[in-house]
Amino acid sequence: MITKRIIPCLDVKGGRVVKGVNFLDLRDVSSPVSLAEFYSECGADELVFYDITASFEERKLFTDILRETAERVFIPLTVGGGIKTLDDFDRVLKCGADKVSVNSGAIADPDIIYKAAKKYGDQCVVLSVDIKRVDGVFHVFNKGGREDTGIEAIEWIKRGVSNGAGEIVVNSIDTDGVKKGFDLEMLDAVCNAVNVPVIASGGAGCIEDFITLFNTLPKVDAGLAASIFHFGEVDIKELKARLKKENINVRI
Repeated sequence: MITKRIIPCLDVKGGRVVKGVNFLDLRDVSSPVSLAEFYSECGADELVFYDITASFEERKLFTDILRETAERVFIPLTVGGGIKTLDDFDRVLKCGADKVSVNSGAIADPDIIYKAAKKYGDQCVVLSVDIKRVDGVFHVFNKGGREDTGIEAIEWIKRGVSNGAGEIVVNSIDTDGVKKGFDLEMLDAVCNAVNVPVIASGGAGCIEDFITLFNTLPKVDAGLAASIFHFGEVDIKELKARLKKENINVRI
């Protein structure tokens, strides 16, 4: 049985971790380095760092915070934000990232996935997709959820996997920060379309939401959340204990 992963997400803006609702109304949370250390000690399986305004502001992703975090934290680290070229992949990996997440950069240049997978291996390339329903259709959004690309999300994800993406992060804009549960319909559609690990992101509000996620969609490999961990609403050790009790395989 595949071990399910619990992954805190650190959205970084201006050197601080922030969190909002539906990708809007961001508020300050903490230092990314200290928060990453805390989660590592609490039993998180991985960490995801997003420089959430890098693409919108058309600048390169932060590296000083990333390097300091990688020196202190010893669980896998996925990093994204402003990734547009192979040089960006190289720079982030050299700063200590284990995997690189590409989103807007792949929309601008879909070949970046193929090139990166060929150079670094598909296990290193994560396709992160911000998805929102538009007239009942799953659309890919760009630049931190600010721009509707008009691209149908499931076909886009299938294309990314065929190009070499080794993992998919499904960010539901509709459920982001709402805390009423993961977007099961959206996740089910993605899981049925690809055969690589799928990470669910957006909507977790309590421990029961993770139980529902893994029981309803066994193909989902990991649950990613931010605010419920950042503000102490869910403790990772307690979450994993409950999952274990529900016969959901996790690393304790």
